[in-house]
Amino acid sequence: MELEKKYAKKIDLTHRKKFAQFFTPQPIADLMSDWLLGNESSKTILEPAFGLGIFSRTLLNKKPNLLIKGFEIDEIILKVAKVHFDTLSNVSLNLEDYMYNDWKNKYDGIICNPPYLKFHDYDNKQILQEVENKLKFKFNGFTNLYTLFLLKSLFQLNKDGRAAYIIPSEFLNSDYGKLVKEYLLKTKTLRHLFVIDFKENVFDDAMTTASILLLANDENNSEINITTIDSKSDLQLIKSYIDSYPEGKGEFTFAPKDLDPNIKWRKYYQLQNSINYQNLVSFSTYAKVVRGIATGANEYFTFKPSKAKKYNIPESNLLPCICKAKDVKTNFFTNEDFKSLIKNDELTYLFNGQKAKSKEVVNYIKKGEKEEINERFLTKSRKPWYALEDRPPAPIWVSVFHRNGIKFVRNEANIANLTTFHCVYPTSSDLFSKISINLLFAYLLTNVAKEIFSDNRREYGNGLNKFEPNDLNKSKMLDLSILSESKVEEILDLYSKFKQTQNEKYISEIDLKLRNEFANATPKIPKEYVFANAEKTSLY
Repeated sequence: MELEKKYAKKIDLTHRKKFAQFFTPQPIADLMSDWLLGNESSKTILEPAFGLGIFSRTLLNKKPNLLIKGFEIDEIILKVAKVHFDTLSNVSLNLEDYMYNDWKNKYDGIICNPPYLKFHDYDNKQILQEVENKLKFKFNGFTNLYTLFLLKSLFQLNKDGRAAYIIPSEFLNSDYGKLVKEYLLKTKTLRHLFVIDFKENVFDDAMTTASILLLANDENNSEINITTIDSKSDLQLIKSYIDSYPEGKGEFTFAPKDLDPNIKWRKYYQLQNSINYQNLVSFSTYAKVVRGIATGANEYFTFKPSKAKKYNIPESNLLPCICKAKDVKTNFFTNEDFKSLIKNDELTYLFNGQKAKSKEVVNYIKKGEKEEINERFLTKSRKPWYALEDRPPAPIWVSVFHRNGIKFVRNEANIANLTTFHCVYPTSSDLFSKISINLLFAYLLTNVAKEIFSDNRREYGNGLNKFEPNDLNKSKMLDLSILSESKVEEILDLYSKFKQTQNEKYISEIDLKLRNEFANATPKIPKEYVFANAEKTSLY
């Protein structure tokens, strides 16, 4: 890793992030290389996101006569890499985009740590169309680039070829990952999925958990193994599996038909909290979650009172809004809280240029056009570009990111919110299951609610979790409609006391009542979680 360390010191982080250059630790590069070389007839190797070539260097140290081809789009990093590979006639390095090149060639081994970029940071539509045309398979429009690398590589595997990929585990539990998982099952190439959830980050600069996929285009047993890696010492489980392939088993083993690509795969490797409770319903039974307002250019659209005064923007063109999560201190956001933010000259408004009447508003719109705000990713799709999304104030907000449990906020100020929070709109499902907003919110404040929601979370590095709106809509919750009137009154009384005092003991009492009421006396634990020996090392 000396080469990577020197490069990281010399090249600034902004450049490395632009090209998603997060380097694979040497111990993991060794394991992934061993998987490829487990195919003793392996001769041709592809490294699609070459970087500094840690995989190729590792492979050549183990088997010097391999024929290696690498692709890289960053001229700077490739120039550094060529210093170390130019003297090797069996290594071909190409300054080209892997996604648009080399489709006709097949390889005995493919090994990769692909770029992780947000879909709007690259030409998503064109690359997606390229992949769909070649694979004859339709994918989600938000499919991330790192999974498109993986899918193309599967297409390029020779018979008996092997591939090893280290990628974020996000696709396992995201909407766009459904079709990726479906394709993995269809091709019958996935042999072992290692879900890495170190307490520390695998990559120094990347806020993401990782997964290692070992894939093979052979005729061996196509059952799929899944193993969780909780610490660096657990990496020996990967070596044990590689050494014993194809007889080795994982922590959990499934036939492809037993894995459902349409659900979050977390349920296959993490025991779900919801099994401890009975009488569960979908959260969408009682509420609908949508994201907050996305402006596409917060620096232009958000206003402090002083900024409104500077540009002389009238109140009729300013929408009261919570712009930052840090400005919400408790579970209740009141009119007094909002007035306090205004007094402190915080970001409290959104500019809405529709129905512009004053010349000052017109001038501010012209200012935005001069700065090409109207050409941003989101603004150019709006008509007019300076119009805000139509999003009525939500009575409840919910945090998008969290480390210590999901946070719900009662929006008593009745103002809008940016995407720092999602909007929660309570619904009336039918006459017999309707519950009051106070009862719903009292439930949302409890630990039991947070535990059940956490089954549907997305995990990033350093303990950071995230919920997209559909993660919450599809989550389970206790069916509060079955509570007796007396129990509801007890809960609402405790909720009222909490609101007045902010004493958490009242929420704890609500939590206990709900646990007692909905406890599943004999939770049915899936058979995959029952082991003769609880030690992971006994699985090999």
